Amino acid sequence: MSALDGQDAQELQVVAVRAHRHRAPLLRPFVTAARRTEAVEYVVAEVELAGGATGQGSAAETVAVTGESADSIAASLAGPLREAILGRRGTITELSRRITGAVPGATSAKAALEVALHDAWARRAGRPLVELLGGRLEDTLLNDMTISLEDPAVMAGHARAARERGEQILKIKLGHDITEDRERLAAVVEAAPGARLRLDANQGWTPEQAVEIIAGFEADALPIDLVEQPVAAADLAGLARVRAAVSLPIMADESVWDAEDARRLVDAGACDLLNIKLAKTGGLRGALEIAEVARTAGIECMLGAMMEPRISITAAAHLAVAHPAITMIDLDPPAWFASGLPRGGYAQDGPRLRLTGGPGLGLEPMPALADAADGGDR
Repeated sequence: MSALDGQDAQELQVVAVRAHRHRAPLLRPFVTAARRTEAVEYVVAEVELAGGATGQGSAAETVAVTGESADSIAASLAGPLREAILGRRGTITELSRRITGAVPGATSAKAALEVALHDAWARRAGRPLVELLGGRLEDTLLNDMTISLEDPAVMAGHARAARERGEQILKIKLGHDITEDRERLAAVVEAAPGARLRLDANQGWTPEQAVEIIAGFEADALPIDLVEQPVAAADLAGLARVRAAVSLPIMADESVWDAEDARRLVDAGACDLLNIKLAKTGGLRGALEIAEVARTAGIECMLGAMMEPRISITAAAHLAVAHPAITMIDLDPPAWFASGLPRGGYAQDGPRLRLTGGPGLGLEPMPALADAADGGDR
């Protein structure tokens, strides 16, 4: 990762590390082949630097994906991750490496602290984080809207409503049963004419099922841009077989957690695209390493997210705008939240996401005790 204006060479000192927990109900349940979510438990991390610049990051409970609960995230932040940087001096790169090496796993907790560190770094510099990552504040990206895994009629209703709101790209959750998945997609296509579709099976098919159902979608000439993680994360050979047998681009998600995973996928010919998520990579540095592997290989990336709060999504948006290999985003989770906290960071102009400026992430501080009347956090 290269920063602008020599900022990376400047020494920082961490004088405080804090964390506080929140719970945010969703407007409606979010359902995938792997889990069902009705409310999000998450932890906000804060890093304060000498001189007073303070940044924030967040980590949501995603036991089904990262293995982390809100309890384990809070424990990691209060224990080894806090100890790794509290009172330490170093450049942003050196301090980030201390976070990465502090404890095995705990990728969501690491991401929360590492994002908070970068937010504080950019606030200290008085610059938007995207600029220190090498990007331009004025650039925008086309976002999508997820249609979660439910009965065909329910999915059709949500797809219709999304199109009426002006959404252009719909991410369709499938991966339960290929016969039912065909019915789900047919209902969505009928309900949302003109929409581009991204299909996400969340590891829900065998390679044989994936080839069968994707080939059928191709024969029907459906408006599908890509198919995400059709088979089990560890089955790189199966993923490669699917990719070789179909024409639609295949995106790896659960199969890629770090740069080494990305290299293995590329070398195996197992995917056309990569989905990067900060909660899997442990923060911005790991995500940038994957994006660099992709750029070298000449493939494009999506910057995605799980059901995460606005702080996490804003950090992902800064990175997505900054790196040229990241050409797609899947950053709609805040639209599912009953809470809009904290304010700032980015805005959605129709289907396009734009950063709104200000130092760091451009977000207001998240209060330790959120106002329950202001959107539902408590």
